[in-house]
Amino acid sequence: MIITLKDGSKKEYAQSMSVLDIAKDISEGLARMATAGEMNGEVVDLRTVVENDCELNILTANDEKGLAALRHTTSHVLAEAVKRIRPDAKLAIGPSIDTGFYYDFECEPFSREDLDAIEKEMKKIIKEGAKIERFELPRAEAIAFMKEKGEPYKVELIEDLPEDAVISFYSQGDFTDLCAGPHLMSTKGIKAFKLLSSSGAYWRGSEKNKMLARIYGTAFAKKEELNAYLEQLEEAKKRDHNKLGREMELFTTVDVVGQGLPLIMPKGVIMMKELQRWIEDLEDNEWGYVRTKTPLMAKSDLYKISGHWDHYKEGMFVLGDEEKDKEVFALRPMTCPFQYYVYKATQHSYRELPLRYGETSTLFRNEDSGEMHGLTRVRQFTISEGHLIVRPDQVDEEFKNCVHLAVHVLTTLGLQDDVTYRLSKWDPANTEKYIGDAEYWETSQGKMRELLNELDLPFVEADGEAAFYGPKLDIQAKNVYGKEDTMITIQLDFALAEQFDMYYIDENGDKKRPFIIHRTSMGCYERTLAWLIEKYAGLFPTWLCPEQVRVLPISEKYKDYAEQVNAQLKVNGVRSSVDNRSEKIGYKIREARLAKVPYMLVVGAKEEEDHVVSVRSRYLGDEGQKPLEEFIDAICKEIRTKEIRKIEVENQK
Repeated sequence: MIITLKDGSKKEYAQSMSVLDIAKDISEGLARMATAGEMNGEVVDLRTVVENDCELNILTANDEKGLAALRHTTSHVLAEAVKRIRPDAKLAIGPSIDTGFYYDFECEPFSREDLDAIEKEMKKIIKEGAKIERFELPRAEAIAFMKEKGEPYKVELIEDLPEDAVISFYSQGDFTDLCAGPHLMSTKGIKAFKLLSSSGAYWRGSEKNKMLARIYGTAFAKKEELNAYLEQLEEAKKRDHNKLGREMELFTTVDVVGQGLPLIMPKGVIMMKELQRWIEDLEDNEWGYVRTKTPLMAKSDLYKISGHWDHYKEGMFVLGDEEKDKEVFALRPMTCPFQYYVYKATQHSYRELPLRYGETSTLFRNEDSGEMHGLTRVRQFTISEGHLIVRPDQVDEEFKNCVHLAVHVLTTLGLQDDVTYRLSKWDPANTEKYIGDAEYWETSQGKMRELLNELDLPFVEADGEAAFYGPKLDIQAKNVYGKEDTMITIQLDFALAEQFDMYYIDENGDKKRPFIIHRTSMGCYERTLAWLIEKYAGLFPTWLCPEQVRVLPISEKYKDYAEQVNAQLKVNGVRSSVDNRSEKIGYKIREARLAKVPYMLVVGAKEEEDHVVSVRSRYLGDEGQKPLEEFIDAICKEIRTKEIRKIEVENQK
């Protein structure tokens, strides 16, 4: 057989060989570092026997997929350690994730002291260096095997598999776990790991199921890499919007209000109001949108026409019972069907299209309790939603313009380098989740792929992430901990106009179906605020700051002049305040820095006499004295142009 390696070179073997043996033949050093293989694009175990010609890449922890194998093995060591310390704990699942791994257990919650004890036990297991071995059982035997071990969650997972499935297990010493792999050859291959935290997690992500205890951890090939990651994690904690946003009094949450229902505080409202006014003016004045305002709820009849009742009901807040009530309502999870009826209220000619409807929409989605997180995963949120009703010949240009608008918004906010692009497609293995047939989906996905290529936009493709009615361009970003969320979406919809009987009159006087583009220009305001908090660590561009200037009189004698300066700032639309406390000026400056105010204006005898201000900023530090009018002109220009100034003094960060 002929093996083609990653660099294009070829190896020829007369007999079958395992991936590990091929790695050894290439290099003993490579074999020692190997964690898995990639055969014809599929990740495989080092134990996998290669029998035919193939392309083979030997993976190490330097590769993303190879690192996942190392982390997955570490999760098994974690599970073994927990079973040693808490023999009655039941095993659920323990996958690798982008930032490390986790494992879920049915047992009492874990404290930090528990995690430290488990880490100590894991080190013992690693030192023992047990060989990791893989074996398979038929489905029925696998179920019996796990029942005998008293692992009900493993039994449930196996029972979900087909009758003829062959089930794989991995054992290390006395510990065995259900797993598809791949795994290292021995526990000794784990060199650097850390258990990070614990939390609750519902079995299979559903609040209808039992709450389990989850342990998060991470692992790397080298201690230096682990230490660097832990330092990065400490920095991330400082930027975590859930912590920093509360400290800055931008938002809070209250148990009696409910999970996923944040209370936006006055400072946070200022920021969201600035974003909303900007987006609405931008869309209406520069991009040709018209505003609608539609109800927050509707009868179930509306959602049945759109398909949401059949495909999305579990994610909706339903008001009433179909079996008991004459009319059942639901809070809206989207705005599209409402805006369709705005369109249908009058007849439209082909000359009127495209019609671009925009709405600042408050939406409601019944997210699982375990998914709630700060401002990024909530049950009530507001988005910059829009729907474009277009002729078929207008789809290309209007879709591209939606992308251009989204990129413009990201660039203005300074976020354009923090995103990736994803073509979200349907899942052909689960067609019941969608409307339309395979031809519809291939056509619409092909059109979006073509447009993205024309835009020269780098993107990945993902099955199963589409809306039920059409493919999406999802603009993705990661939070400080590496978790990815969708920030902006642009969707092609060639189906719902038919369901809502939408049409326009063409040049021949005939009725024709329009196409629809669903899109957001900035996405969810709450999620964007969270993103901005973490991006800037609270040091927002001046135009977004809740407080843009703080005037600091050196003593009470200059209070009147400070108030005059403040009044002039406010007249010019600058958000400012005066610190009139009887404190030393150094203390006031430190307080203003901690409040992350971008500009401080210190005033005393000299400033009052010359009608100037002494400017201190987060950008340059002490900028010296300036005429008040000059400062006001400069800050107003900075606010108007939404300039993102570079911070050049280290102690301001």
